[in-house]
Amino acid sequence: MMLSTHLHFSDSELIQAYLQGNCKCFEALIMRYKDKVYTTIFLLVKDPFLSEDIFQETFIKIINTIRKGQYAEQGKFLQWALRVAHNLCMDHFRRVRRNLPITTEDGREISSLLQPDNNHTETDIERKQTHLSVQKLIELLPHEQREVVVLRIYGDLSFKEIANLTQVSINTALGRMRYGLINLRKMIADQQLVLR
Repeated sequence: MMLSTHLHFSDSELIQAYLQGNCKCFEALIMRYKDKVYTTIFLLVKDPFLSEDIFQETFIKIINTIRKGQYAEQGKFLQWALRVAHNLCMDHFRRVRRNLPITTEDGREISSLLQPDNNHTETDIERKQTHLSVQKLIELLPHEQREVVVLRIYGDLSFKEIANLTQVSINTALGRMRYGLINLRKMIADQQLVLR
C-alpha cells in the first residue's frame, strides 16, 4: 500500500494496520500530527534540540504503548499524543529542577494562525510571518498561562482535561487561559501586530 493511500485512513485504521505489521501506517500517523506535537513541545520547553529529543521520546513511548495493547481507542489520538508529550516535558523539568520559561499565546484569533498550511500564496506567507511574531510574544508570558493555552489550541483539550493533566481545578485552568489571552492581546496591541 502506498503512503498516499494511508492519508484517507482514520487514526484508528492506521493504528490497526500498524498492529498488523504495516509500518507505513504508523509513519502516516506521525506525518499527520508531527507539526502539532513538535510545536506544542517547543512552546513548552523553548529549546529546539530538547524539543526534538522529547518529540522522539514521545513517539517511542506511543509505539511501545500501542504494541503492548495499552492504547485505549477513544478516537482522540492527537489529544493522547499531546498528553504523552506534555508529561515528558514535565518529567524533564522535574529532573533538572528548574522553572519553565515565562510564556503563553492567544485563543481564538491565533488558533487559526497555528494551523499547518502548505500553500505558498502571499497571504499564507504573511500569516506564517505573523505566526512567528506571535510565538515570540508567547515566550514573554508566564508558563502556567502558556501551558493551558497551548493545550487548548494544539490539543483541543477541554478545560476539564487540561485541569486533570496539569493537576489544577477547572476554575484555575480557566483563569490561566483568561489571563494568558489578556496578556497576549495587550502585547499584540503594544507591538501593533496585525493578525491575518
